[in-house]
Amino acid sequence: MAIDYTRRPSTPAAPPSGVSLSKVTLSKAAPSVSLTKSGERQGAMRVNLNWSTGAAPQPKKAGFFAKLAAAAGGSNGIDLDLGCLYELADGSKGVVQALGNSFGSLQTAPFIQLDADDRTGTVTGGENMRINLDRPEMFKRILIFAMIYDGAPNWAAVDGVVTLYPTSGPEVEVRLDSANSSARICAIAMLQNTGRGITVTREVKYVEGSQADLDKTYSWGMKWAAGRK
Repeated sequence: MAIDYTRRPSTPAAPPSGVSLSKVTLSKAAPSVSLTKSGERQGAMRVNLNWSTGAAPQPKKAGFFAKLAAAAGGSNGIDLDLGCLYELADGSKGVVQALGNSFGSLQTAPFIQLDADDRTGTVTGGENMRINLDRPEMFKRILIFAMIYDGAPNWAAVDGVVTLYPTSGPEVEVRLDSANSSARICAIAMLQNTGRGITVTREVKYVEGSQADLDKTYSWGMKWAAGRK
């Protein structure tokens, strides 16, 4: 069952000790949360893929991609990409990803846009994608994924984390904590229009093969061809 964080009691109760109202971490026990309620319009939600050491804050982070590359044996050992499969309310489907230069658009279909591709692993902010929640009625479902485009799979080498930053409500965090280093793709989270708003559900499912195999796993129904950056 999804937890609706868009609803607030008239007299807010004090949060339990250790619970943050500024961040929600999706887990196997509590995998879903409501991002928007019916009729609510927010704006561009940022989706960030980065890493966290789980230790005390450092003066400067190397970045998720640099650490993953170092674990593979070199600064250019890994090229990790953030992307998504989408299905709009009108039935149109597609992919937003750096491969094939399919960066999308925020103001026109698919109302999803990926920032510039980080192929060096040196950008401390990781990779970012924006979803236009000012047009929630345009979406049916969105599957956020990460793919190791180049280099040996080594998901277990880092504590990967994807964070969604809605313009209203708490941040939503999904940790890639079930590593499978034989797979190149990780399905991270599914956004769905339930008719009562947009809900995000934790997936963290590793898929061996290509985007076509990810498509098959989630019955997306698209045709695929080889692409390049």
